[in-house]
Amino acid sequence: MKPRYKELYDSEIIPALDKKFGYKNPHQRPQITKIVINMGVGEATQDRKHMENATNDLALIAGQKPVVTKARQSNASFKIRDGQAIGTKVTLRREKMYEFLDRLITIALPRVRDFRGVKPKAFDGRGNYALGLTEHIVFPEIEYDKVDKIRGMDIVICTSAKTDEEAKELLRGFKMPFKS
Repeated sequence: MKPRYKELYDSEIIPALDKKFGYKNPHQRPQITKIVINMGVGEATQDRKHMENATNDLALIAGQKPVVTKARQSNASFKIRDGQAIGTKVTLRREKMYEFLDRLITIALPRVRDFRGVKPKAFDGRGNYALGLTEHIVFPEIEYDKVDKIRGMDIVICTSAKTDEEAKELLRGFKMPFKS
């Protein structure tokens, strides 16, 4: 069975994009290529348990096993050594990507405290959109009682759009709640 947001893309977003931008070739249409979720775990320098907990939480949120990211160089002011685990990330593609986007837009973002919409200018100039969450507990997969520490995360939605305007229209089709 196709994810709900994949069906939405095929049935409603593609015709709307074709009408607005006049694409002649189906390969010109922008689409979401991947979603990268990154969680920095600075406390992992003192205690490895923090890294394990963050990795487990991210695995629950994403639905696939995350990769531990390591420091590329030492930094004495941050008390980090070369090769030390400092974060965790996961890259979602295909069905899992659409399912995550669905949960992000319909469940997680409305649960953010004092939420008024996401920034409409957080595009990078090449059609990719980045947003940050301060609390990972807005996802329903995380049980609040079992959380050792509330962590933030970065979410980057990579698209094949050539311009930010095309990418914004694509995300609007997915009902991304941009501030007006």
